[in-house]
Amino acid sequence: MAGATTVLVAQAAIAQERVFIQIEAQPSLAQAEAALRGYASRLDNVNGFSLGGGWYGIALGPYSPDDAGQLLRNLRANGVIPRDSYLAATSEYRDQFWPVGAGLATEAPVQPAPQPEAAEPPSETPVVEAAPEPEPQPVIDETPREARASEALLNRAQREQLQIALRWAGVYDAGIDGAFGRGTRGAMAAWQSQNGFDATGILTTGQRAALMGQYNAVLDGLDMRMVRDERAGIRIEMPTAAVGFDRYEAPFALYEPTGDLPARVLLISQPGDRQSMGGLYEIMQTLEIVPLEGPRERNRDGFSLTGANSRIVSHTEVSLRDGHIKGFTLIWPAGDEERRERVLGLMQTSFATTDAVLDPAEVSDAGQSVDLVSGLEIRKPIATVSGFFVDSGGAVVTSAEAVASCGRITLDDVYEATVAARDPALGVAVLRPETALAPRSVASFRQDTPRINSEVAVAGYPFGGVLSAPTLTFGALEDIRGLRGEEQFERLALAAQPGDAGGPVVDAGGAVLGMLLPKAQNGQSLPEDVAFAADASALQAFLTGAGLRSSVAQGEAAMAPEDLTAAAGAMTVKVSCWE
Repeated sequence: MAGATTVLVAQAAIAQERVFIQIEAQPSLAQAEAALRGYASRLDNVNGFSLGGGWYGIALGPYSPDDAGQLLRNLRANGVIPRDSYLAATSEYRDQFWPVGAGLATEAPVQPAPQPEAAEPPSETPVVEAAPEPEPQPVIDETPREARASEALLNRAQREQLQIALRWAGVYDAGIDGAFGRGTRGAMAAWQSQNGFDATGILTTGQRAALMGQYNAVLDGLDMRMVRDERAGIRIEMPTAAVGFDRYEAPFALYEPTGDLPARVLLISQPGDRQSMGGLYEIMQTLEIVPLEGPRERNRDGFSLTGANSRIVSHTEVSLRDGHIKGFTLIWPAGDEERRERVLGLMQTSFATTDAVLDPAEVSDAGQSVDLVSGLEIRKPIATVSGFFVDSGGAVVTSAEAVASCGRITLDDVYEATVAARDPALGVAVLRPETALAPRSVASFRQDTPRINSEVAVAGYPFGGVLSAPTLTFGALEDIRGLRGEEQFERLALAAQPGDAGGPVVDAGGAVLGMLLPKAQNGQSLPEDVAFAADASALQAFLTGAGLRSSVAQGEAAMAPEDLTAAAGAMTVKVSCWE
């Protein structure tokens, strides 16, 4: 009897458990985000989770086990999700990064009982607080005795601010402690001498105002004011002459440029826990506003991200307290470091929060797009072309022109690669991944001469990587030479797109005839369906010179189109050129 009772209790526990439908896993956050946007456009309750080991899962739910099982069967039967989708417990997932601002999905919380009186709703738009009236300055400056007396009225923060200003002026190099000892007095005397005052070592009220005026001159025109964003639950000092509130796209309040200075501010506000904070940490690093170069720090209760490139410097600070994730991002133009540091310092010291938090569902139609996360652009490559594997270690052949001026290169959005060899005359380059790869297939170059007008196809990413897998574009081999009789080139009748450049040109049996070259940009106008490829024999000679051994094949019997697509796609790789 006891055993039967145990089984019944266990079954009841399972029946109450909430489960997910695991539908896909991707080896990079970028690939997972691309897949998530596709699923979210046609399915409800789509979630993205970190699975650990660099993998990211896509799941539907949560549901009761019975509901999940029925939905899984229906979706698989209709071909809406992969046939290998399965039910997964919540314990299998780590940080949730999709939807942005969500925590690990749970049942809807119980609503609290209504209060006798509703609280006054927060202001729909942030409030810029009035600037304090400037303190009146004495017309007649003070004697040293009067200066010491007025100095005694300063609080510690004001005394520390004077030491910071003296350090900025280059006359003080000791600690900022608010104590006016021998070092501070010497610095005051040095500043007085530099500015035409008697070197008494005691700053008068007027001199203190002059010193702080010099120090704050860099902020002139920015109108640093306190902004109170009641919906986000954040109060912070901002350059209100440079940025103004634009809209809410949870978990962000977006403050966009209002003038010529391309500065931006984000306020970050969402409910959540360490898992959802971890998801935010991951997603922020995919955004265009957070350049890759710069330090990253993360602990149990917060993180910071600093990134810089030739255009911007970005700094993000986020903390988790009492179930609220709050923070801010400052984006500032590069080359204006003194002002940026001063603005950032004022934002850091003024940042304060309340219990209010943005609704995670508050995302506008304008904030949802294949290239946007909560209204912010994801980081995109300068160019995306194609390439193909030529050896078992993962070496890739691609267009030399496409990778000529890249800050970095990735293969399939995941693997960093470098240029190992190039032949500008032939238009090809070899890329080496920084970590060895194990390709599913490598190119076999055709040895015999193909028949003119025979069917060919190019495998590539014609839409710049929007699609997650390569596609085939079919055409014909027009000539085994270039227009001027060049033996290292082939002429094709094929309507290729720019993203196809670097992809393998294959015959009907899957043997590689060459590599598709980008359209010439020399002012020559040719019909749209005229394309050129670097010949297989010229490619082999180039690879041999680069120390690589290539596989060979003879013209084989034609494959079925679906088999050819699979064979060519297995060797084709997306090549992305980044700033």
